Amino acid sequence: MYNLIAVSMGEVALKGKNRGYFEKKLIDRIKRNIKEFNNVSIFKDQGKVFIEPENKEDLDMIIEKVKKVFGIVLLSPCIKVEKNVDVIEKSVIELFSHLVKNNNIKTFKVQTNRTDKEFEIKSLDFNRRLGGVILTNFTDVKVDVHNPDVYIYVDIKTDCYIYSERIKTVGGLPIGTNGKGLLLLSGGIDSPVAGYMMAKRGVELEALYFHTYPFSSERANEKVKKLRDLLEDYCGKVKLRSINMLEIHKAIKANCEERNTTILARRFMMRIAEKISKENGIHILITGESLGQVASQTIESMCVIENAVEIPIVKPLIGMDKTEIVKISQEIGTFETSILPYEDCCQIFAPKHPVTKPKLENILEDEKNLDIENLIDIVMQAAEIS
Repeated sequence: MYNLIAVSMGEVALKGKNRGYFEKKLIDRIKRNIKEFNNVSIFKDQGKVFIEPENKEDLDMIIEKVKKVFGIVLLSPCIKVEKNVDVIEKSVIELFSHLVKNNNIKTFKVQTNRTDKEFEIKSLDFNRRLGGVILTNFTDVKVDVHNPDVYIYVDIKTDCYIYSERIKTVGGLPIGTNGKGLLLLSGGIDSPVAGYMMAKRGVELEALYFHTYPFSSERANEKVKKLRDLLEDYCGKVKLRSINMLEIHKAIKANCEERNTTILARRFMMRIAEKISKENGIHILITGESLGQVASQTIESMCVIENAVEIPIVKPLIGMDKTEIVKISQEIGTFETSILPYEDCCQIFAPKHPVTKPKLENILEDEKNLDIENLIDIVMQAAEIS
């Protein structure tokens, strides 16, 4: 019965003169997500994008793929017909018959959106007319304009689109409309959520993972790759760099106060991330820090860590508690992978009594004992990319 999918754009529709740019990015992302399907047409009609596959049996699978495209707020399987009153009435009866057959429907409401003002019947009048058609053909239902069991939507544009279901999707802005960010991706719950939230605002992601193999296991590395793969369902291709921090941790352990280990290691991570960003046209770093969650995430610690670099560090989870973060991780499908019990390098080399309110002058004094640039060059030369 349904022959195409209507795509409703949220913020994209409000972009004024830049709307065309955002729409192009959105359509490009839709095409990438459904590239496995053959002979699919994507077109615009007065404010909406439509996806029309040659094989109508693909509609449900295409909806599942497109639901994860940022920039879309609603998807509706619909019937496309010509702007002819008799044809529209016939199609409304066909749709309502399908809905009644599969659901316990007692009340309904017709809602017409007449974008094409040259159509001969105004929206309110057409609502009444189509409502009358339904009441004539289905005697066990009645109109309820406030809380109906089902809506019948009729969008009159260049053609007419009739639908009932409005499937809520992820919203946000299309990937690539707000620059590039480098996500510091650990194996935990927080960083994948941080990446997801920034991608939802249109940021194209690359990812950076720090490990200390052989002290951290290969399974921990595979876990991070799996998290990257899960993010790609929403974000498209995410290049992942893996860097072994073992030599840096050895140098810190041999030359610095133990309680400063975490802060010193994080400053190294930021420097490495900044260097990669400058070499690859990346604008920001993205971390999964939530204020006060661990020793390195106090206000004092974050200030000292950020002092090591000039690049902006974005922390989309900073004001969220763990319950809120877990909820999002469950919704996007990363939670079960994140809780697999494989330690990352931060856990393995964490001091017993980490400093929670570090003084910058003490950290800088420790760093005088380290050949920072040489250590960074050593670990970056062995970086792996997947």
